[in-house]
Amino acid sequence: MEILKLNPISNLVENVLGKNYQVVDKADSPVGVLVRSFDMHGYDLPDSVLAVARAGAGVNNIPCDEYLQKGVVVFNTPGANANAVNELVITALLLGSRKIIPAIEWVNTLKGTENIGKQVEKGKKEFVGRELAGKKLGIIGLGAIGARVANSAVALGMEVLGYDPYLSVISALHLSRHVEITDDVLDIYKTCDYITIHVPYTKENDKMVNDEKIALMKDGVVLINCARGELFDNQAVLKGIKQGKISRYVCDFPCDELIGEENVILIPHLGASTPEAEDNCAVMAAKELKDFIENGNINNSVNFPRCSAPRTTERRITICHKNVHGMIAQFSSIMGENSINIENFVNSSKGNYAYSILDVASVNDEIIEKLKNIDGVIRIRKI
Repeated sequence: MEILKLNPISNLVENVLGKNYQVVDKADSPVGVLVRSFDMHGYDLPDSVLAVARAGAGVNNIPCDEYLQKGVVVFNTPGANANAVNELVITALLLGSRKIIPAIEWVNTLKGTENIGKQVEKGKKEFVGRELAGKKLGIIGLGAIGARVANSAVALGMEVLGYDPYLSVISALHLSRHVEITDDVLDIYKTCDYITIHVPYTKENDKMVNDEKIALMKDGVVLINCARGELFDNQAVLKGIKQGKISRYVCDFPCDELIGEENVILIPHLGASTPEAEDNCAVMAAKELKDFIENGNINNSVNFPRCSAPRTTERRITICHKNVHGMIAQFSSIMGENSINIENFVNSSKGNYAYSILDVASVNDEIIEKLKNIDGVIRIRKI
């Protein structure tokens, strides 16, 4: 079976997928797609594709809703790049606290001059910064990345206040006991010396850091954005800097309106740019694809619900379908009418769509065709 890669990707995926798969740059009928930054909007996706796996967390480059309607599952790899992003956030905290970059730039101007040592001792007072220890860091979003940042900040001696209305048990268990949790995000904006955000971008949180939120902040606050550029209102941030409300904005998403602005530190999207992170994302994406292709299991999908189960029979039927009344009853009725016992059944829904897994002792093409013809069924597979 062929897996189409639309970007260069770690060779480790071939070890994960095994000898039954070929990872190729071109294919007429691939069963899956591996992608990083390639823009799939407008891309002519072959009908043979069962799933697309993004080696990374963000999926803005993939038309997830369009693929949902075709029954194509879109996976991402949350947490696979968490350590890389965490380390960059810690770097951003230091860059926002100490005038490291302008100091280095100034030192470079001393090349070839006399008494460099004396000039350094005299000039360094222009680059005095502040320490992180004892300062308060606010973290909005305590998933895989946010939790790591929280623990790293605690280790640096910072007070940490976190907010996440969807905090999972797993993430909570990984948090240091010294991390304080609030159920009111305004506490973050009002009380913290540093604020970093680690949430996925949606239409609902577009420009969530805006004039209104900035007005609540402490004077001299440092803002860090290693999540998504669209989460911050750039004009509001620039206004806050000019007013002295914001001392520095460290952002991993450069754009024209921010480049060259005073007290804005722009990093060229280096959050996950380490070979370790790229390998981790690629391996996780390949595992998701393989499990779905071979077992129909869905984990970490952004357009379909999580739905997985161990195989209990040799045959398995998976169905992508609309989340409408009576659908499951129709599946059961057809199986019963054909004297086929459902050994195990799992169903999950997400909004208007759902996914079902049926483990059966045997099944023939005639039954598959009957299931396919049910109104609301989008895609069906016999595995």
